Amino acid sequence: MPSLARLIPILAATFALATPALADKIDGDWCAPGSARSLHIDGPAITTPGGHAVEGDYSRHFFSYTAPAGEPGAGTRVNMRLLNEMSVEIHFPDVTETWHRCQLNS
Repeated sequence: MPSLARLIPILAATFALATPALADKIDGDWCAPGSARSLHIDGPAITTPGGHAVEGDYSRHFFSYTAPAGEPGAGTRVNMRLLNEMSVEIHFPDVTETWHRCQLNS
């Protein structure tokens, strides 16, 4: 039992110092730098920068969808790749941009 008695304080310190991990998935709210454009991904569902709700091809770190009518590049594929927990690279038909997770105003 002496080894267990020494282990408990070590485990307690480890848990006390642990910080929550950010989700390592593409789901969530993404905002374009320097503009009001944003999008929301929830599994295979996306709300596009133009406000359209459509379905796309989803995996944990990638997402693609066909730009709907009324949006730039209508009918072409938009592809996204998660760079890290806070950044996503978006390949629109004419430009590639890096967007970031939207920050909550609190």
